[in-house]
Amino acid sequence: MAFKQLHPGAKWLFRISSFFGWLFFMIFFSIWAGSFLAGFIGVSFAGVITYLILIIVILVVLVEVYTRLAYHFWMYEFTDSQLKIERGIIWKRYSNIPYERVQNVDITRGIIARLCGFSTVNIQTAGYSAMSNNRAGAWAEGYIPAVPVKEAEKIRDFLIKKISKKGRAQGL
Repeated sequence: MAFKQLHPGAKWLFRISSFFGWLFFMIFFSIWAGSFLAGFIGVSFAGVITYLILIIVILVVLVEVYTRLAYHFWMYEFTDSQLKIERGIIWKRYSNIPYERVQNVDITRGIIARLCGFSTVNIQTAGYSAMSNNRAGAWAEGYIPAVPVKEAEKIRDFLIKKISKKGRAQGL
């Protein structure tokens, strides 16, 4: 099976989360730079407003570039023995999750997911104790943020079958 990309609605998820992440930085920078321009250099009010509009345009462009790259570089694949997740723009992160370690599979759908028609799949594993990049804060090693609803259900059913086979093989 080849790597799959996320649901196209994931772009909105990435766009909104990155916009708010950048927004605080840009507001702070804009206030500092605007007061510097107005107070120290003596730029007019219209010049400061023009500067702030420029900052907003730069923010929108940066968020859109990040969104498209994040979507393009987030992929997942189910092999015979494990789930492979690949993500990251500059720093790539590769996760390999053997099916033997899967303990639970949750499907969640926030408001953005419901509007865009996708689900988030959280795959909890045995022995995983680090916080993932999951925005919701769940402690899931296998985090797939935007999967079509029917695909998410197929993933859950597939993994539950793998868990059930593992349990029967161990005498549980």
